[in-house]
Amino acid sequence: MTKLKFTKMHGAGNDFIILDARRKRIANPGQLAKRLCERHFSIGADGLILIRPSKKADYRMRIFNPDGSEAEMCGNGIRCFAKYLHDRKITKKHLLTVETGAGIIKPEIFQSQVKVDMGEPQLARPHIPMLGNSEPAINEPLALKDRNVRITAVSMGNPHAVIFVKDLRTYPIEKVGKGVEHHPAFPNRTNVEFVEVLNNRELKVRVWERGVGETLACGTGACASLVASILNGETEKKAKVRLPGGTLTVEWSEDNSIFMMGPAEEVFDGVIGL
Repeated sequence: MTKLKFTKMHGAGNDFIILDARRKRIANPGQLAKRLCERHFSIGADGLILIRPSKKADYRMRIFNPDGSEAEMCGNGIRCFAKYLHDRKITKKHLLTVETGAGIIKPEIFQSQVKVDMGEPQLARPHIPMLGNSEPAINEPLALKDRNVRITAVSMGNPHAVIFVKDLRTYPIEKVGKGVEHHPAFPNRTNVEFVEVLNNRELKVRVWERGVGETLACGTGACASLVASILNGETEKKAKVRLPGGTLTVEWSEDNSIFMMGPAEEVFDGVIGL
């Protein structure tokens, strides 16, 4: 039996299995993610993260969902990725460059918090991707089987559809989340954020994550929620985003980049037999 060392980490309750794959080949990482992320018979997590070498940046991050699909990027995941490298003295840098499926991302480490330059939000439909006319989808109606919803579509390196609701406690998150995730308008499926605006500097958000289901937090989703809130005239350019697993601070800066600050914490180390 092969034994595999791993570390479990989370960012605002969004949890990940971290594997150091800089010098080892991980065969079929999608299948491995399906096995390891299962919460009843294995380790359990919202995703599997591989640390890989890069020719373009300091390191490369690959992330796989529990259904085996590979995601382009993950805001909470990259904070855990950076904290792992720094805590184990694999790097002495406080500002890293990390190659992802969404391009080069730059996390910066401040003790228990990690700040990430998430890059510029993309609104053009081909960049999300989303089918339809050439205009950005801002407060656009979307027909589901049993209801119509209004979405604002944003890419933060991965697709997001943001829906504003009056009361998150009573809204049918799972039913609507599944419907929007698999809507034919999104050829690569989409993450779905449900946003309750508390005031112009504070949002309450629940996330239906593509390939995962509802999660306690989503970093790119928090960023997309702020962008959508600004585009719809709901908030200022910096706000607290309160998710079930914790709070992130997100800012849309003057240079058009999105900055996100939040925690990254280790849960435990372990070894699992394969």
